[in-house]
Amino acid sequence: MALGSDPGSPALRLHHLALGTPEVEELAQFYRELFGLAENSRQLDAQGRLRSIWLDLGGALLMIERTDRPPRRVDGVGRGPFLIAFRVGRAERDRLERELERRGHLIESRTAFSSYSRDPDGNRLAISTHPES
Repeated sequence: MALGSDPGSPALRLHHLALGTPEVEELAQFYRELFGLAENSRQLDAQGRLRSIWLDLGGALLMIERTDRPPRRVDGVGRGPFLIAFRVGRAERDRLERELERRGHLIESRTAFSSYSRDPDGNRLAISTHPES
């Protein structure tokens, strides 16, 4: 029996996405300010230093986690996770494009429904007006 297929059990849903960064506060601030994500909580390590900030994605979390590992850049469709896409309205897409460019994050490409850019760590993101199927 597949997860979530029992009529009495809750549907299987995404719990969180996680991004690693050496600059937890700065990357969390980008997502809070640009997309209006509310901060859910902060976690500290054993020494009392900031380890992660969890942001509310409206049913799932975006966990910004501290790491010292080097960044990796994904262009186009990469193997494994390669994009974070946010659903927005048409006017919001235009506003977010302008705000991204104001912050120095160029729009790398566009389709009829989506605009593609990068966050401060180089993670690929999209703002999309694609209708739900």
